[in-house]
Amino acid sequence: MKITAMGSLGNIGKPLTRELIKNGHAVTLISSTAERKREIEAMGARAAIGTIMDTEFLKRAFDGSDAVYLMGIWEAMGSAMDDKVDFESGFIKMAHNYKKVLEQTGIKKIIYLSTIGAHTANGIGALKYHHHVEQVLNRLPAAFLIKYMRPVGFYTNLLRSIPTIKAEGAIVQNFGGTAKEPWVAPLDIAHTIAREMGSEFKGREVRYIASEEISAVEIAKTLGTAIGRPDLKWMTISDQDMLNRMRSHGMNAELSKGFVEMQAAQRNGHLYKDYYHNRPEPGKVKFTEFAREFAEIYNQ
Repeated sequence: MKITAMGSLGNIGKPLTRELIKNGHAVTLISSTAERKREIEAMGARAAIGTIMDTEFLKRAFDGSDAVYLMGIWEAMGSAMDDKVDFESGFIKMAHNYKKVLEQTGIKKIIYLSTIGAHTANGIGALKYHHHVEQVLNRLPAAFLIKYMRPVGFYTNLLRSIPTIKAEGAIVQNFGGTAKEPWVAPLDIAHTIAREMGSEFKGREVRYIASEEISAVEIAKTLGTAIGRPDLKWMTISDQDMLNRMRSHGMNAELSKGFVEMQAAQRNGHLYKDYYHNRPEPGKVKFTEFAREFAEIYNQ
């Protein structure tokens, strides 16, 4: 198949593109950065350089494809450190751009990288943006066949805790404890999308993606051992304290509130309500493997 994909050379986009090409597909990879064109082409893909907020660009990138892999590109809406950016409106506009261009090009096979929590718009914070996208895409006629990929929390999100580990000797969040929660490796997401791209499309389908279920306490112990800090703790703070920390670092007010609410939904289990009714087979990449990668980055 001819496939137009998003994700540029990121943790999902790069391995996904390689696997799709290996599986015999012709891939056009969208990136907003012209400097990545050479590396994209070196992988054997065609580079399409532009922004997803430009429907004329999207139409050119999609034209002639048999299938598309879509995702939400936060950076296309603005900086997470800019209080003036309205990310919710940005995601809704992005969704309508996708719908418009899909109708214009007639591409019927669609995969959208959504998220856990997208089954609802209530009580899940910033993840409701993906719910909005799913709802807009669901307004496409029934002939458009859509697979919604809903990964759980990424292992790589824990890299954001490196500064607090170094400064405070702890991972600091407004969720935690001994209850096991699902986490996922980007490589497992890429592999699942590649597999789904090569399998039958029918109607509207949802696929949850997870690698391993592990508690916050176990995460701290595993990462602490990997980085040579066996005393590493996972410290749980209040929602208000978490919000204050995010705002003190300059994060957009809307996003700060949205991320705190999202993590509160992790803490109270609301986030996982639909996941546990549709629990997937675990992926191949276990947390101990990620811990080695984490240690390499931590020690750089």
